[in-house]
Amino acid sequence: MSVARTPLTIPPLESGDRLTRPEFERRYHAMPQVKKAELIEGLVYIASPLRAKAHGKPHARIMTWLGTYEAATLGVESLDNATVRLDADNETQPDALLRIEQRGQSIISDDDYVEGAPELIVEIAASSASLDLGAKLHVYRRNQVQEYLVWRVYDHEFDWFKLQDSQYVQLSADSQDILHSHIFPGLWLDRTALLNGDLATVLQVLKQGLNTSEHQSFKP
Repeated sequence: MSVARTPLTIPPLESGDRLTRPEFERRYHAMPQVKKAELIEGLVYIASPLRAKAHGKPHARIMTWLGTYEAATLGVESLDNATVRLDADNETQPDALLRIEQRGQSIISDDDYVEGAPELIVEIAASSASLDLGAKLHVYRRNQVQEYLVWRVYDHEFDWFKLQDSQYVQLSADSQDILHSHIFPGLWLDRTALLNGDLATVLQVLKQGLNTSEHQSFKP
């Protein structure tokens, strides 16, 4: 004798599903075991388990860098893996972001999500490099994310794009291989030190940027 199965009231979220943003959120909320899922151009992407050296360690270093900048700069907020509602077809979960809290491009919604484009987004790209430099790059550009940083871990490269005339152009480092944000004054990054795992030098160079006359707070 067969036993009738109770139909699922909410279908599971699966990579490759093509969904509206409300349906994506409904399914995501029903699956608390899924730690990272994104809707990019209406298509669902669920992240694989993350490796310690290929993702966890680079991620921690970026958060330390951004958190140090936040601690020294009034009016900015760094967030780790926060969901960002960009438009009707795109809801991403960037590895890190930095936003201007008052009169910036984004807000924190009543249900505690980022709505609108943060000024700066960072992605740690190991196995996800093709997505981060492909469809996701175009989504961030179209939604006016002002600066987009991609750490290509397996390639031992770090890309910093800035929005210029509605297109992303790659920032050039100075003679010491230091990158300077155009949106957040004093946010400096020693690319060589970062790629070599020298966090102490990364923070020392950031401190130099914070001590320059260009560094400022974003007061309301």
